Amino acid sequence: MEIQAESDILAIIRMMPLFGKQAHLVSGYCMLFGISPLKIKAKKFRLLLEEMKALFEQERFTYQKKVYRISAAGIVRALDVTVKKNFDSCLENHNYLKKVMIGIAEEEAREAGKAAEKGLRAREERLREGKREEPGQRTPDGDEANKKRVQDLLKQIG
Repeated sequence: MEIQAESDILAIIRMMPLFGKQAHLVSGYCMLFGISPLKIKAKKFRLLLEEMKALFEQERFTYQKKVYRISAAGIVRALDVTVKKNFDSCLENHNYLKKVMIGIAEEEAREAGKAAEKGLRAREERLREGKREEPGQRTPDGDEANKKRVQDLLKQIG
């Protein structure tokens, strides 16, 4: 029992730097689950950190059988809101955080749609002005758009 607790604590210590500047938010969020005393509840803390690590890496979550995409910045915003809320009792699951993240994810999706539409309109305007792009001619905007498209495809694949 003692060895398992020590290995959990070691895993916690090794995992915390993975969150970078947001480690304090992730730690504060985990504290909402009532993980003290740490010596007894180290396993629960480690499991929560692993779930948060997966959330940051995948930048997506599922709520009621629907998958939502959210940026790391959006996750940080949701964690900030959740940590600052006063709860009467300890949290039992991630549902409150997920509900906050849904609003942020939908906002990000709307903004991405507007940005894509703006890009299409700019391209259309260039084409109307007669500024046609040669096949194979690379532009910084085109490179950035291709990079984003590839990243989105990789995220969808998982």
